[in-house]
Amino acid sequence: MTTIYGTNPTAANDLAPKLEYITRTNNHHHHVRPGLATRRPWKQMLDLRSFHFPRKLASVITRIKTNIVYFQTNYTIVVLFSVFLSLIWKPLALLILLALIGAWLFLYFLRDEPLTVFDREIDHRVVLIVMSVLTLSILFLTDAKLNIAVAVVTGVVVVLLHAAVRKTEDMNQNEDETSPLIPQV
Repeated sequence: MTTIYGTNPTAANDLAPKLEYITRTNNHHHHVRPGLATRRPWKQMLDLRSFHFPRKLASVITRIKTNIVYFQTNYTIVVLFSVFLSLIWKPLALLILLALIGAWLFLYFLRDEPLTVFDREIDHRVVLIVMSVLTLSILFLTDAKLNIAVAVVTGVVVVLLHAAVRKTEDMNQNEDETSPLIPQV
């Protein structure tokens, strides 16, 4: 009896589209969904030279709006990571969160095309809001309500503080793929 070792061509052909879906580059995100799933480099987000306390409340508000759009994926990761850390000692809630993170990856972070349901394109902001509400609702059904509430508040405070003090001037240098105008504050 002869045994052939190697890959099964049928299995490889079935897997190829799935791998291609996961490994596609993000180069064409801006054509379909400006800014969505565009995780900015952490080095750019945390560049200490880009932090400066604004003098006017109007500048704070403009910065927050601009930075939330520009760093929305990074900020989502920050809040999810905060929730993850808060659930380390709550194994059931942590498993549920990990399943939800899988849903986040599939429905929000790894999509190159807009989400379509019943031949209707769903706006990325709707996906973000629905996934956020769904994640929080499901997690609040666990025994970790206080952990989650503290983690979300902490994550949101960190995001708002970063967005308020992160200057936006250097974003135009890296902005060839998202919105054409970033206000200078």
